[in-house]
Amino acid sequence: MTAITLDGLTKSYDATDMDDIPDNEIVAVEDVDLEIEDGEFLVFVGPSGCGKSTTLRCIAGLEDATGGEIRFGETVVNDLRPRDRDVAMVFQNYALYPHMTVRKNISFGLRLSSTLTTPEIDSRVTDVAEMMGIEDLLSKTPDELSGGQQQRVALGRSIVREPGIFLMDEPLSNLDAKLRAEMRTEIQELQNDLGVTTVYVTHDQTEAMAMGDRIAVLNDGLLQQVAPPEEIYRRPANEFVAGFIGSPSINFFDVSVDGQTLTAPSGFSYELEDHSVEDDTVRLGIRPEDLTIEEGGDDMTVTVVEKMGNENFIYGTVGDVEVVARTPVTVRPEPDQRVGISFAESAMYLFDSETGAAIKTKTDEIEPQAAQF
Repeated sequence: MTAITLDGLTKSYDATDMDDIPDNEIVAVEDVDLEIEDGEFLVFVGPSGCGKSTTLRCIAGLEDATGGEIRFGETVVNDLRPRDRDVAMVFQNYALYPHMTVRKNISFGLRLSSTLTTPEIDSRVTDVAEMMGIEDLLSKTPDELSGGQQQRVALGRSIVREPGIFLMDEPLSNLDAKLRAEMRTEIQELQNDLGVTTVYVTHDQTEAMAMGDRIAVLNDGLLQQVAPPEEIYRRPANEFVAGFIGSPSINFFDVSVDGQTLTAPSGFSYELEDHSVEDDTVRLGIRPEDLTIEEGGDDMTVTVVEKMGNENFIYGTVGDVEVVARTPVTVRPEPDQRVGISFAESAMYLFDSETGAAIKTKTDEIEPQAAQF
């Protein structure tokens, strides 16, 4: 097994032909420092264009790093070819050979890069096919398979090589929601069984939260935070991480600070009891599940109620700010109804208005306090 170290990893592209690009350079990944432990399942997550796939491709050797070092264990691999890095990559489009059977697709890499005999390769392919539950498909070609079956073949082709590192670039994005959930579980079980260091890229924050031992959040090529899922959710490093992680997304308010009183232009004030804020203005964040909806109040105008079966999402407006609350199914106000809202100080997030850095994140639960409208 192999640990991975990124030391100041930078990847930029020449943009001399693009007049609107400053410095004639596009920086896709900038000065990323990260240590991925031996056997760890680490997930890169972020919006499109944030640099997560570029980082993965640099690790694989499919892109040359512009700066910094990539180490596998103690070995610097910047100058090694992809085939010499002992990595196996699973792509979004599966990258299966359409004219080859499943057996040939799985064994192709072994036949090219190993000294195993044909019986040894066939035995290994059969074992992996049984592990993936596709032993009955070995004689079929990719066009005869479902999306989920093709994904299992792509995973099997990686596993059969027994690499030191698995790299997965949005491997589930072409599957429907139910199959994504099933394959998500299967990939986690496989990684637990094999214990191989795995780097997984996704734009789906729910997928990242469910799968990763740790999550690395990227934005505009910069590493925002690396932490276990619960810490990312409860103690985000900045406003971007708080807004990106969580579904529905966190509610934000611009508020001014006067002593222990927070006041929002949208029409409410909140008296702090356990915290003090030095800034004159801050950004206040409250996650949807931490908002309490109160019948008979007059704080929020309900616009939409999404009935999810086991819970409801209540959308509305507080002044000119759009707000969403995640409530029990028993809470179901009607559109255009006015309702009250309250939240606990312990559930409040505060962020610097200029830098976005976290000032306060979630603490132990206390009783909700109603904001004054």
